[in-house]
Amino acid sequence: MKLEVQTYPHPVLAEIAKPVEKIDDELNELIDAMIKTMYEDDGIGLAAPQVNKSIRLIVVDHTGPEKREALKVIVNPEIIKTEGKTQIVEGCLSVPGFTVKVPRAEKVTVKGMDREGNDIEIEADEMLAIVLQHEIDHLDGKIILDYAGKLKRKMYDKKVSKHMRRMIKAAKQHEEMLNS
Repeated sequence: MKLEVQTYPHPVLAEIAKPVEKIDDELNELIDAMIKTMYEDDGIGLAAPQVNKSIRLIVVDHTGPEKREALKVIVNPEIIKTEGKTQIVEGCLSVPGFTVKVPRAEKVTVKGMDREGNDIEIEADEMLAIVLQHEIDHLDGKIILDYAGKLKRKMYDKKVSKHMRRMIKAAKQHEEMLNS
């Protein structure tokens, strides 16, 4: 089942996600739905808060969207080592139509568990390192908009606000039409 991706300014995106307490059938169903959602939306990573679940769970496949060859599921991921510095322009399914240059570590080591509860450790560089950092940011209540300068953020906030006003107006018109 494909899930709805929450977009800014949804409050779940600003929350610090809680650790996963147990791996069970319900969690594995969520994992499957997150993978389906990531792939169908042409994403290369997805964090549980993006689908309105404030838990520490991510799915990534940095080979996408063209290929799908390196799926990783990480429960309770934690960056335990960073090395080097880089910057890359990033976008995000939860911040549609927005990109910003984000400072990142060139290499990271991430520990966590796989979907069966086995301990895992991933040493990553290049795109995989970027994607892991991006998704773990989501678990800490941080989105790419938080890396933008004040002016760029203000412009995006204005665009979102205008869009929300249009949606509210359309909903009211629809309700009035139904009540006539």
